[in-house]
Amino acid sequence: MKKRYIIIPAVIILILCLAVGIADHYLFIIPRDRYSGADFNIARYYSTTDKDGDGLDDQTDIYNATLTYLATNPKYKSKYYEGGYPNDVYGVCTDVVAFALRDAGYDLQALLDADIAAAPEAYPTIEKADNNIDFRRVRNLEVYFFRHATSLTTDIESIEDWQPGDIVTFTKHIAIISANRDKEGRPFILHLASPIQITYEAPLTAYKDIIVSHYRIS
Repeated sequence: MKKRYIIIPAVIILILCLAVGIADHYLFIIPRDRYSGADFNIARYYSTTDKDGDGLDDQTDIYNATLTYLATNPKYKSKYYEGGYPNDVYGVCTDVVAFALRDAGYDLQALLDADIAAAPEAYPTIEKADNNIDFRRVRNLEVYFFRHATSLTTDIESIEDWQPGDIVTFTKHIAIISANRDKEGRPFILHLASPIQITYEAPLTAYKDIIVSHYRIS
């Protein structure tokens, strides 16, 4: 009996690869090994400030607070909240940053509101200020951090310049840098990106969007 071979058309393979790529972008389903900075002889950065006076430097505080917030398993949904900070199980990418900074002593809602009042021309996309939502928009945080944080490299191959607790912005997204790295030493990110997201941590290279900036609170 002759053997029969099933030939999968190249287009089907292409569709399958595309489907896996899209799924991984939102779900991060492809397993990745994790490494630490020590595996690449990268010294951990510690800031010289302790905004909330809790005995932890700000860089460590921001990173730890990020993990604490994500441990509550927030669900992605864009909602408006009187008072600004989400008070339920929902949130968006900016809330990861806002809660992390607040627990380190930086009230991003108040800080951004004051900056908008002091320099409205720096925020041309804001027609009418609303402190309940302004600090939860990536475009506004981009302006604020550019004005008040330390700008660092966006070259992900400069692995020693990426540290846990740093902030990275994309065209429509924002995240905190994790302590974990990929096999090349490039950082993972901690973020809230999708309603169907499986894990809150993923390689920076797995998030397929343009990196706009890289900041450190100082």
